[in-house]
Amino acid sequence: MLAKLNNPVLLAQHSVLRQVLLGAFLLFTANFTWAEETPASELNQVVDEASWQPEIHMPAAQLSDPNAIRILLSPQLETVLVSQMMGHISELDASLGAEVKKGQTLIAFDCAEANARMRIAQAERDSAKENMAVKNNLLRLDAAGAFEVAIARAELRRADSTVELNRAQMQHCKVQAPFAGRVVKVHVKPFQGVNSGETLLELVSSGPLKIRLNVPSTLLRDVQLGSPFTVDINETGRSYAAKITAINARIDAVSHSVEMEGHLDEVIAELLPGMSGVARFSQAVTE
Repeated sequence: MLAKLNNPVLLAQHSVLRQVLLGAFLLFTANFTWAEETPASELNQVVDEASWQPEIHMPAAQLSDPNAIRILLSPQLETVLVSQMMGHISELDASLGAEVKKGQTLIAFDCAEANARMRIAQAERDSAKENMAVKNNLLRLDAAGAFEVAIARAELRRADSTVELNRAQMQHCKVQAPFAGRVVKVHVKPFQGVNSGETLLELVSSGPLKIRLNVPSTLLRDVQLGSPFTVDINETGRSYAAKITAINARIDAVSHSVEMEGHLDEVIAELLPGMSGVARFSQAVTE
C-alpha cells in the first residue's frame, strides 16, 4: 500500500484529477451565483433575444381593402392573324410594339405561282367567252342548236368561277391589318416558309381601353350602366375616372359576383393592355 502511495506516476495522476474536479466545482459555483444575482428582466431579455424572429411587414397595397375590386385593362379588339395559304414570306413590315394602320400590309408572300394560275384562268375565261359569242351567232343562223349554246354558257360560267377563285387566293398573298392598333407579338421571320393556318402576328387595337372587373353581387342594387368609378393602376401609381358600360346577365353562384366592363373617360397614352389595379365605387362593398 505504501509502495503505491509513493509511486510518482500515481501521485501525478491524482494531482491532475484533483485540479479537474476543483475547476468544475468553481465553474458551477460561478454560474449558480450569476443566475441568482441576475434580475428576472435580464433573463427574460436573453430568452427573448434567443427566440426573436424578424417581423414581416406587408405592403400597403396588399392590405385588405373592402372597397377595392381587382381590375384588368384590356383592348377593345385583339386578334391573332394566321396564314391563309402555304407560301414563302417575301416582306415582313411588322415589329414588336409597332403601330399599324387599318388596311396596312404587314406580310407579303411570294405569289409568282398564284399569279401564273390567275393568268391561265383569265385566258380560259376569254376563250369561253369567244366560244359563247360564236355559238350565239350560229344559233341565229340556225347553224347550231340550243344544246350547244347551253354547253357554251356553262363553260363560260365555270371559267368565271375559276377566275374568282384565283382572285380570292391572290388576296391571301398579302396580310393586312384588320384595324388600327399595335403589334404585340411576331411569330415569323422574313423569308420564312409557312403552312396554311400557321400563326403570324398578334395585334391589339388602339383607342380607349376596356376595364374588366368582377363586382360583388350586392352592389347591383347601386351600380348600373353608366355608374362612375375610379381605378388605381399599379404600374403608373395614378387614378383615372371610368364608368360601367356592360353588366353580365348571370351572377356567379360560387363567388357571388357579377362580371362587368368599364371604359375610361379618355384615351391615355401611358396605359397599356395587361395593366392591373383596383376599382373603387362610391358605395361601400358589403359582404
